[in-house]
Amino acid sequence: MPAVLTVRLTKEEQGILAKRSKRAGMKKATFVRKLIRDEEIVTGADALAWGERHWGDSALRITPRR
Repeated sequence: MPAVLTVRLTKEEQGILAKRSKRAGMKKATFVRKLIRDEEIVTGADALAWGERHWGDSALRITPRR
């Protein structure tokens, strides 16, 4: 089962996201998915490195889908 990633943004960050996604000609959710997918994760070591960089990031919360 894939996980659900929840990102908490401040009002300022929401504005930045809206501007960047509009410039890219995409909806905000599509733009965020593109940003996530841009960082290629091929091996378990890649996933571990990504997790270590974002460990403790209070803006990210990953929950399993049911």
